[in-house]
Amino acid sequence: MPANLPELFQQSAEKFGNRPAFVSKDDSKSYQPVNFKEVYELGLNLAEALVDLGVNARENVALLADNRLEWIVSDYGILIAGACDVPRGTDITDSEIVYILNHCEAKVVFLENDKMLEKFQKNRSQLEYAKTLVVMDKKSTATGVLKLYELIEKGKELRAKGSKKAEERMKGIKPDDLFTIIYTSGTTGMPKGVMLTHSNMLHQTRTILSNMIEISAEERMLSILPVWHVFERVFEYLAIAAGCSTYYTNVRDLRDDMKKAKPTFMASAPRLWESIYNGIYTRISDPKQTPAIRRGLFKLAYFFSKNFNASLRFLKGNQVDYTGRNPIVSLFLGVYHLVIATITVVPYFLLDLVVLSKIREATGGELKASVSGGGALQKHVDAFFNDIGINVLEGYGMTETSPVISVRTFKKLIQGSVGAVTPESELQIRDDAGNVLTHIDSKSKILAGKLGQRGVIHVRGPQVMKGYYKNPETTAKVLKDGWMDTGDIGMINYKGTITITGRAKDTVVLLGGENVEPIPIENKLTESPYIFQVMVVGQDQKNLGAIVVPDFDTLGAWAKENGITDTDKEKLITNPKVLDFYKKEIKTLNNTKTGFKSFEQVTPFFLITKPFEVGDELTNLHKMKRHQITEKYKDKIATLYAND
Repeated sequence: MPANLPELFQQSAEKFGNRPAFVSKDDSKSYQPVNFKEVYELGLNLAEALVDLGVNARENVALLADNRLEWIVSDYGILIAGACDVPRGTDITDSEIVYILNHCEAKVVFLENDKMLEKFQKNRSQLEYAKTLVVMDKKSTATGVLKLYELIEKGKELRAKGSKKAEERMKGIKPDDLFTIIYTSGTTGMPKGVMLTHSNMLHQTRTILSNMIEISAEERMLSILPVWHVFERVFEYLAIAAGCSTYYTNVRDLRDDMKKAKPTFMASAPRLWESIYNGIYTRISDPKQTPAIRRGLFKLAYFFSKNFNASLRFLKGNQVDYTGRNPIVSLFLGVYHLVIATITVVPYFLLDLVVLSKIREATGGELKASVSGGGALQKHVDAFFNDIGINVLEGYGMTETSPVISVRTFKKLIQGSVGAVTPESELQIRDDAGNVLTHIDSKSKILAGKLGQRGVIHVRGPQVMKGYYKNPETTAKVLKDGWMDTGDIGMINYKGTITITGRAKDTVVLLGGENVEPIPIENKLTESPYIFQVMVVGQDQKNLGAIVVPDFDTLGAWAKENGITDTDKEKLITNPKVLDFYKKEIKTLNNTKTGFKSFEQVTPFFLITKPFEVGDELTNLHKMKRHQITEKYKDKIATLYAND
């Protein structure tokens, strides 16, 4: 059992040796592998050079780059040298560069390429500590900086002469030492530096692989989420621990790379699956792309798949239960679902073979599961992919918990939940006064209270962060007696799994004192093919309003069919017929019949042309920066309510 991450790297190199570890594309876009032994040797050589360069144990080293082989090599090198890395992607803003690098006091900064170097140099006069720069890209033509591969070669030479400083550093790494400080791209205020220890991450690799998700050395992981974020990073380390391959890709090449890599697992954000879902339905619904007979076959195939899988879930005990069903009702439902499963099984398998298997082929045809996290997956999207044979193991966590708090498993794949709490952890649901409503352990055993109570989620376990870097006041607000206040609202349902119902900090408080969770409303509204994005507003107002980003492709088609000749987006969003159409669309989805109380219904709204984007209105995991969006559109919001 490794005591720190470098020991994990070493053990994997010894155990899996020549197996492909990380696979990236060359100039011809062909995938080329690097094996476990090679990656470890590269990291060890780099660590030797860093120690020789003067990098001290427990020193912070900045790492500003996106997903690529050199990222993981740099990560290996920094950690083996006993240092702590401070990662961020190349979309880092100028203000973040200045704040983060000064706050963490990084003297050595790894930069992906010359473009990132140029961005760094623009802010260099404001940087107090950064002195040594390392450019990672082999193609770099920059002068006056160190080059990654030259450092690796230097370390190799030092080790050939008998130096073993890197190995000595490894031995001195304690489980409680920091391996990373991740500055959260929060929805409000300046980013906070989350301090994660070696033992935090080793809890994740140990418990997830042994108790939650079975990952063998034969698997192929596809890496698409930002590697600097802890969600993708835990998958990199899980792959290292399991001895399987990680293939690097990006959004632009995703479709082609799925066919090339034929992944069996991938970590993903909800937005990815929403995009794929919308793409499938857009293509199926377009008569020019899909003939009527194929559209009919798809609808028929999905009908049988949906009903067969729903019944199968119930019979396996994998249908979520929020209320605690009466045994007699459960027996009746069991008989009903057994009949449905029997009736639908043959047409389901036949149509799955003819129709749905072709959709799965678009993912490479061998995808066992995608682990979705970083935000709530919309129910209809979740159901669709699970029903067509692509398992979505939705998980729940946060940077402060390394990140996994819970995740669905193959044996307990319960939609409407984010799975059971990780081993060695405890979870509590507390009310606004801090009273414990439910307290369970990692085996879903009730230690106090009862199931089905909604409140703020608190978690305690080996994955919980050490605190916020140089920020004891904020740490004290969220971390007390080992319990992390997640700020998320949820419940333990009667299957012993966690259901997330909202975000405490997202809560909109209306003038009448009603507390409204906006996310369920937003999720419902984005079921409309005409709504691309939406944010609910209404803090201290008498009713809810919304900022709506239309899906201009579907809106354009609707406008043409309804005699609107304008194609200019700005004109479309002010067209009375368009506004009336969106008013009806919102009312159709957001009403008492669809489960929303009167005060949970959106009335005033306005349309905008610019979508919410990462680096502006969204975090890297596509969470809305509500405070910033509200500030950006404060005049429009004020006008909205003035005219309401």
